[in-house]
Amino acid sequence: MLVGSRCRERYFMSSRHALPPLNCLRAFEAAARLASITRASHELALTQSAVSRQIQRLESDLGKPLFERQLTGLVLTDVGERYYRVVQRTLRELGEASADIRRRPAEHSLTIASSPTIASFWLSRQLSDFQVRCPDISIRLLIIEDPNRLEPGECDLGIYYHLQGEVDPVGMTAETIFDQEQVAVLCSPTYLVREGKPESVIELLERHVLMVVEDHYHDWLTWQCWCETLGEAWRTPSRTLSANSYQLLMNATLAGQGVTLGWTRLLEYELQQGLLVEALDTRIESRGRLSLLTPGQSRSTRAALLFRQWLMSQSADTLSPFER
Repeated sequence: MLVGSRCRERYFMSSRHALPPLNCLRAFEAAARLASITRASHELALTQSAVSRQIQRLESDLGKPLFERQLTGLVLTDVGERYYRVVQRTLRELGEASADIRRRPAEHSLTIASSPTIASFWLSRQLSDFQVRCPDISIRLLIIEDPNRLEPGECDLGIYYHLQGEVDPVGMTAETIFDQEQVAVLCSPTYLVREGKPESVIELLERHVLMVVEDHYHDWLTWQCWCETLGEAWRTPSRTLSANSYQLLMNATLAGQGVTLGWTRLLEYELQQGLLVEALDTRIESRGRLSLLTPGQSRSTRAALLFRQWLMSQSADTLSPFER
């Protein structure tokens, strides 16, 4: 890893040193577009000799002539024509990106990292209220399944299930959003009508299709863990549908393809609307808590502070009817 890191560092250093000065590129682009040193000097508010020197410096740096000087004016060489298209596109994109950043300073923008399931089933439904209350803040959702893969500086805040010592991203502090939450066995109403309601854990394992997440991040919420928490003997399920995406399995559950373990607060909307029902009348307390993660070294912006205040007030004021 150290060797690779040094190689990348040398690559980026050499790349930076290979770039011509920006003022030379601006002088070249203006002269090429206007086909005149004089007109370029007027546009850039420079003397003609200054523009000429910058273009000469660029040609010397590249080792190729970019213009042919003719009596009728400047004419791009073949190399100059190709280079002009690249420089013009690059300067335009750089200008647009710079303008966009100036229009939307950090105090008015917010990047929230979250997993696909949390973002699609819970967060996206909550955000409309925040956007009404804070219409000047632009929100960007960064979808990353495992919070341990977050790079420093990638986000202002994160929303993930946190289990101290197991799901504990480096450099992040965790603040609980839901103080209490339960895990239930869920399925769609159509599945329950078709397959029948299991009378026991044993019947569930023997007769029903269990959704199994093949993902180390979710190993703390497994069917075996659920059984052992209930004090039931574990046995390998007869029928399973497995995937490395909890979101995919939740969609399959909603489509009537099996039963899954689900958090009652996270899936509150689906339960209230009758899109999901409980296949068993048995719940366990969730070991993990939906939490707000904050990068330890980041400066709290106005947008992040407003979002945290709003989120915590929402979670305190709205207690799920399934937990009352």
